[in-house]
Amino acid sequence: MPAPATPPLFKFANVSVIRGDKRVLDGVTLSIGEGENVVILGPNGAGKSSLIKTITREYYPVLSEGPVTFQVRGKEVWDVFDLRSFVGIVSNDLQYTFTRTITGREVILSGFFSSIGLFNRVVTPEMEEKTGEILRFLHIDRLSDRPMNEMSSGEARRFLIGRALVFDPATLILDEPTNSLDLSALHTFRQTLRMIAQSGTSIILVTHHLHDIIPEITRVVMINGGRVCGDGEKPVMLTDEMISRLFSVPVHVREEKGWYYAIGY
Repeated sequence: MPAPATPPLFKFANVSVIRGDKRVLDGVTLSIGEGENVVILGPNGAGKSSLIKTITREYYPVLSEGPVTFQVRGKEVWDVFDLRSFVGIVSNDLQYTFTRTITGREVILSGFFSSIGLFNRVVTPEMEEKTGEILRFLHIDRLSDRPMNEMSSGEARRFLIGRALVFDPATLILDEPTNSLDLSALHTFRQTLRMIAQSGTSIILVTHHLHDIIPEITRVVMINGGRVCGDGEKPVMLTDEMISRLFSVPVHVREEKGWYYAIGY
């Protein structure tokens, strides 16, 4: 007998979300499988971050025409704390929360408790050991005792990645991860992301920058106006015509050793 099919990691059908008087997601239909390296690409305000907040239960779908499917690993109902055991999430909102005197090591340890800091938390030797492994893996152990408010944006972002890795998630979601990074920090961050992908953790990258798309990503999902407007393999999607249409500006897309860049705008 053939083995039963594994349900996708995320499956959406006809999912809409309204915030205030704006429909931020409009009938989104999308399926992402376990182990896929995917970029969700679109301009600012396209609905990319709203999609991630819907996954994490910060936003809830509204009733709309037609049947609505919203599943995680085949389940219609899930606990966000269970989600964190197999999906790590790094967002700009999270980084703003950690702009205080918490040390880098404490930031990573807080991932075990889904907390901000370690107030009234009991840290076990196993947690300390895992934190040490993550610090060494991300090459940030020398910064572990530095407060977050004394780090650069790039340094702080790597500690938030470390926080997301404490449960060895199969998938890491990064929402606009390179905002405010200079060229040096961007280079370090992209190398870190490649290292994570090559270690076996799948990546879902949310961005409006082509240069964020590491070579290990193979699928591009385009979002605009709260809708999925394109979905396919990277060479098919990252073309002059497709990117010009997505961002409403004429561009030329250049590929160089697996990296893509938009020029001429």
